[in-house]
Amino acid sequence: MEDPVIGIKLLFSTGEYDGGIFNYATQIPFYRDTSSFAIIRIATFLDLFTFSSYSATAILFSVISFAGLWMLFKVFYLLYPDLRDQLAVSCFFIPSVFFWGSGLLKDTITLSATCMAVYCIHELIIRRRFLVTLLLLLIVSLYALYIIKIYILLILLPSVIIWIFLEKAKNIKGLMLRVMIGPVIFVISLFLAGYSLIKASEDNPKYSLEMLAKTAKTTAYDIRYWSGRDAGSGYSLGELDGSFNSLIKLAPQAINVAMFRPYPWEVKNPLMLISSIESTVFLLVVVVLLIKSGRSFLYSVRDPVFIFILIFTLVFAFGVGVSTYNFGTLSRYKIPMLPFFAIALVLIHSNSKRLKKLFLFESTE
Repeated sequence: MEDPVIGIKLLFSTGEYDGGIFNYATQIPFYRDTSSFAIIRIATFLDLFTFSSYSATAILFSVISFAGLWMLFKVFYLLYPDLRDQLAVSCFFIPSVFFWGSGLLKDTITLSATCMAVYCIHELIIRRRFLVTLLLLLIVSLYALYIIKIYILLILLPSVIIWIFLEKAKNIKGLMLRVMIGPVIFVISLFLAGYSLIKASEDNPKYSLEMLAKTAKTTAYDIRYWSGRDAGSGYSLGELDGSFNSLIKLAPQAINVAMFRPYPWEVKNPLMLISSIESTVFLLVVVVLLIKSGRSFLYSVRDPVFIFILIFTLVFAFGVGVSTYNFGTLSRYKIPMLPFFAIALVLIHSNSKRLKKLFLFESTE
């Protein structure tokens, strides 16, 4: 309102202080932080319609989040229409996703962007339903991930590429032809997944393959011992020395901490209690499924969609678990993974019931 021209320059600036914006830019703490300033840009645009009301802008952020989750629900409802209620719970009623995915935060936008990207890819490539609006939405969602949290993009792209190629292999008619061509398609998908990982990280040296381990160490130690040192909810998986070997050794612990911790005895504040209850429920569901539905996991792996979910979930859990070292921060960082994790459990349970029916049918013949 003071100077619309300067305001527009600020909105589209690239971190510079020229063009008469110095006096304003120096008052923005995250002006030189590209990912944080992206959220400020979005909030600024929405503030034009809410007259700078924080509550109203936060509501619009939650609407963006819900739109993404609704698109994710639509994808899996189209694929598994008989699982509507379970899919709805997985997408809309996980406490951490509901809480951390509805505020004026990076995580709200990245959660929505992840879900929207999956929806657009499914519509454009899997269903072959080409619409310009879908293409534009895909570009916007991928760009949002690239700017705000590129590591999500680095996990999502390879997972999606493997999913697409497995779907193509699944559609090959003839068992012999599928056996011959299937492995070739899988190798090509792995190559393209690796290539996409390299290309997506080219402009960000911190996430290049050479620097990935060091970036994980720096981020984990910064959150644990500096930015989150007073939170009282830190954890440690072991020493990180900046090498891939140290990351790989901690992979099982990292996946465990992202999926199933904090344990009840690690709770130190109310928010941790909510996260602990949620994680404990996930742990109990996994244990029950392993005991009662062991065979159904192997059956589920035949489904390219399940493989996509499994790869994305495990790699995401490993990535955030090994690079966070603080339960409070982890509960926010992991929310894009949780709907996929819940959907994976739903599919395993559904396949278990299907196998039991099939077994009963065969035994009565």
